[in-house]
Parts: sequence; structure tokens; C-alpha cells
Amino acid sequence: MLTRPASQPIRTVHLAAIMHLLYQLPSSVLNVIRLTVWLTILSVVFLPLERLFAVRREKTFRKSILGDIGFYFISGLAPNLLLALPLSVAAYVAYHFVPWRVHATVAAWPLWLRGLSAFVVGDLGFYWGHRWAHEIPFLWRFHAIHHKPEHVYFLVSSRAHPVDFVFIRLCGLIPIYILGLGAPQSVQGTLVATLLMLFVTVWGFFIHSNLRLRLGPLEWLFSTPRFHHWHHTLREPRDRNYASMLPWMDRLFGTHHLPPKQWPEAYGIEAKLPESLVGQLIYPFQPREEARVPEPAE
Repeated sequence: MLTRPASQPIRTVHLAAIMHLLYQLPSSVLNVIRLTVWLTILSVVFLPLERLFAVRREKTFRKSILGDIGFYFISGLAPNLLLALPLSVAAYVAYHFVPWRVHATVAAWPLWLRGLSAFVVGDLGFYWGHRWAHEIPFLWRFHAIHHKPEHVYFLVSSRAHPVDFVFIRLCGLIPIYILGLGAPQSVQGTLVATLLMLFVTVWGFFIHSNLRLRLGPLEWLFSTPRFHHWHHTLREPRDRNYASMLPWMDRLFGTHHLPPKQWPEAYGIEAKLPESLVGQLIYPFQPREEARVPEPAE
């Protein structure tokens, strides 16, 4: 009896997949170690500060903290895989379709000017990506996960569905790549994009922190916890303060809201989301009618 010749190639494919997984394992382990170190540093910095200068006194170890830690690791691992392909396409489009004089001009700028320009262009992209995540019903399905918590503290920053996280990041990074402010083919371009993402990530933990902290006149230039806490308010006015770092973006587009002394009375959303991490990851793909879709800001 003749045997099926296709079995050997199938075994070869399986073996190749296993070898690829084993090859990738060390880098994955290193990423987990890196994220664990960062989580330790963030906890050492923010937990004491949130106890001393809290907007609201809350238990440190709440029922949701395991889910928050789970989202922290997912947000640290998944986007690196999901961002690679679209950013490669953006770099290809920038190289082949954007006039070379644009990139030549940008490449001649000093590093500080490229960094400052990337900072502004990136935050403009983050602003609109974030705003679209509120105004477009399909995107809100994913972004609602970030707004579920009724207590806002530093780990809420990384509490995001991977699809939502990647979409908003792409909105900020693609313009930087297209304009040549961040380019993977050059050391300076890679450095600019890396430093921008590092700063945005660290600042994100700060503006979500449960800190009654004011920056005085600098609040006109840079976002603060009070500025971003109003973005998470359950009461009206909702859907304000989209900017990650530069609040004057919201002033420019009419979505700024920062009362002189008040803080939000409550946080969260009206829709009932699953409590488990897995349930929340699946939630955006399930049909439902009860989810609140926020009205666009006037």
C-alpha cells in the first residue's frame, strides 16, 4: 500500500514551527524580565506617592489589580509584534513616495529639532487616534476597555485592548515615519522614535496616577493627572482632553476641559463589561446593543 507523501512535509512544517518558537523564546523571556523590572520601578515610585498625595484614598490591592497587571504585560508584549508590519509599510511608503527633498531636509536638522518636531507631530497623531477611538463606534468597542475602571491610578495607563493600543500608537508613529522624523534606516531616526515612545509611555503612567499634583503655569503646556482624570469622568462633560502630552491640542480643536479646582466625582463608563481579562479581550468582538457610544464633542 502506498503511503501519503504529504506527511513528511507536514512533520517538517511542525518541526520548523517548534524550532522558531524555541528560537523566539529567549527574547520573549527577556521582554518579560524587562517589563517586570519596569513594573517594580513604577510601583516603587508611584505607590508611595499615591498613598501620600492621593486624589481619592483607595485600597492598593483591589480585586481588579491582577487584571491590571495582566493588561500591563499584554500591552508591553503584543504591540511590538503587531506594530512591526504596519510601520514597515509606512517606512516603505515614505521612502518610495515622499519626495526625497523632504527627507533630505529633515535629515539635515539637528537632533533636538527632529526630536521636538516628532514630539509635536506624534502627539497630534495620538490626539486624533484617541479622539477617533471615542467617536467611531467600532473603535470604541476596544477603547471602552481602557475606560472601564472606576478608580484611576498609574496602572490604568497600560490597561488597554491590544487593538486599541496599536491603533492609537500607529496614528502617532506613521506621520513621524512618513515625514522622515523617525526612520528605521538611520540611527538618529530610530533614536527619535524610540525616545518619543519611551517618553509617551512614562508620561502615560504619570497622567493616570492617583496624584493630587499641580504644575502651575506648565499645565498650559503639558498634560497632568488632573487634566487626564477629566478624560475618564463618568459624568458630563465627557469626551474631552484627548491629548497625551500637549493639552493645547485640545484647546486648538475645542475639546479642552479643566475646571480651576475640581476633580471628577466618578470614573468609568455606563456599559457593563466582563470582569475577567479574557472576557474583556473578547468583548469588542461580541455583538451587543447596550454599550454606550459617546457623542462627538461639540
